[in-house]
Amino acid sequence: MRHRIGTAMAAMLAIAVIATGCSSSKNNSSGSPSAPPPGATATGAGAPQTASGTIIVFAAASLQEAFTTLGKQFEDANPGTKVTLNFGASSALAEQINSGAPADVFASASPTNMQQVVDAGGASGPTNFVRNVMEIAVPPSNPANVASVADLAKSGVKVALCQPQVPCGAVAAKVFANAGVTVTAVTLEPDVKSTLSKVEMNEVDAGVVYVTDVRSAGDKVKGIVIPDDINASTEYPIAALTKAANPTGAQAFVAFVLSPAGQAVLAAGGFEQP
Repeated sequence: MRHRIGTAMAAMLAIAVIATGCSSSKNNSSGSPSAPPPGATATGAGAPQTASGTIIVFAAASLQEAFTTLGKQFEDANPGTKVTLNFGASSALAEQINSGAPADVFASASPTNMQQVVDAGGASGPTNFVRNVMEIAVPPSNPANVASVADLAKSGVKVALCQPQVPCGAVAAKVFANAGVTVTAVTLEPDVKSTLSKVEMNEVDAGVVYVTDVRSAGDKVKGIVIPDDINASTEYPIAALTKAANPTGAQAFVAFVLSPAGQAVLAAGGFEQP
């Protein structure tokens, strides 16, 4: 009798071990935690935390077209999220963030403006995600026959530039220094889109903007390429903000921008790798 009971117990134990092994294999055949879904952030012991709710993104004006597309793609990939975009000059956005404006993510057109936010404790560990270079934009008819940076310094040529504290204004100043010319603007605009608008409306003969802005304008303007030896560039850093109301959503959106899918959208808009 004892022998029969012992045999039965052994058989039951063997069945339990086999069942446990099969269950473990079905849940994770690789033996490692499964990858979180798109927009999820790993927390604790590897459990995914899915993005949800509103994510407020402050982004440089030159990112308008690309980030509008990225925002829609992110929402599609993460049902239940809403990306609210606020575009403007990076210098102005940094001031707003440091003054307490509600925001979850900051994407700047200048490391300098990002550093202002970092120094104030508003962000840490920003990542440079794209690079942009300058180009001359003129009306399609090019009434002043602008063909080079030197032409912008000629008497009678009306030029629009960004204000000097704005990244597009600071980078344009580097171009003029590299070319050894002095350009006097007839208008100094608060951001790159305002500068481009002056050209589109034929209020000026030329404006110095980013390559990406000339591309986004289509046939509304004509681009005059600036040679590499005198051109200048700026890198764009992005970071989730330390006081983000939606930290999980902020981290997920930053990850999406840095992902191959996000980089493909930016490259299509004319941005370069940093």
